[in-house]
Amino acid sequence: MGMTEPENDVPNDGRVADAIDGNWVDRLPFQSPKPFLRLSRADRPIGTWLLFIPCAWSALLAFVATDGNPQVLVWVLVVCALGSFLMRGAGCTWNDLTDRHLDAQVARTKSRPLPSGQVTPKQAFVWICIQALVAFALLLTLNANAVLLGIAALLPVAIYPFAKRFTWWPQAFLGIAFNWGALLGWVAVSGSLDWPAIVLYLGGIFWTLFYDTVYAHQDREDDALIGIKSTARLFGQRTHLALFVFLVATVLLLTLAVCLALPAKTHELSMFVTLIAVWGLGYQLYWQMARLDINDPELCWQLFLSTRFGGIILILGLVIAAILRFTLSVS
Repeated sequence: MGMTEPENDVPNDGRVADAIDGNWVDRLPFQSPKPFLRLSRADRPIGTWLLFIPCAWSALLAFVATDGNPQVLVWVLVVCALGSFLMRGAGCTWNDLTDRHLDAQVARTKSRPLPSGQVTPKQAFVWICIQALVAFALLLTLNANAVLLGIAALLPVAIYPFAKRFTWWPQAFLGIAFNWGALLGWVAVSGSLDWPAIVLYLGGIFWTLFYDTVYAHQDREDDALIGIKSTARLFGQRTHLALFVFLVATVLLLTLAVCLALPAKTHELSMFVTLIAVWGLGYQLYWQMARLDINDPELCWQLFLSTRFGGIILILGLVIAAILRFTLSVS
């Protein structure tokens, strides 16, 4: 995949070149909101999933570990789901605002709203503020410690777009930002930050290193031409070995987080169910790694999309564990 010069490679109807055909944003009858929704990647929900999943992991794990309030859990999950959509949108808008000149040089991204001129930088900044303020209003419904932790998340979000300019590990910075919910969800349910949440957070960072390295191979050639750094370029033909290390680290850290949160003496059945789900996530990563061809951008994209299924496997395991724990506590 190389840099593409012809002007007609940019869709003239506002669509983004690599958008899924027939997505809900493109089908909207109203034209005015489309550039802003595309700027927020509302037409591709995978990022919202990947932001929400660590929140759900930690909220559910905290509920099982602390015999939490079911109503609090449900509300925290609702806030995390809506907040993930909004903050992913704000983060993507911020990323595109800082990268608009670079995106104009890459075949896959030159048709995005900012480099294609559909949205001005001033409009993009206002759109960031709108999304962030609505997300902040939702955050204020949680406990004080969760609010402070949510505000602190703005720092890694602000730094991430610049990471690929000064380090070969921008995927690590993305992991720090995208898995903040592993801390927030736990604190929102339990009221305080504990070691299981911190270990879960570290496991989520390695999970992100895995899936975003796969993702970054789509743009490896363009990134090399314009000087953008990534773990895809760093590892190159050694990518499969690096992915194996990330896979092992993810599974070990998530296993440790579960064992810390759910001691076998008091949570034997819940721990067993959750650990099976952790290993199911690990198998899904192995499945991706076994099929990966780093020279096939379309396959990289499809494997990246499949990442959410591994995360959902762990969510389902934790839901079952939460039901078991709640049932045992009221019986």
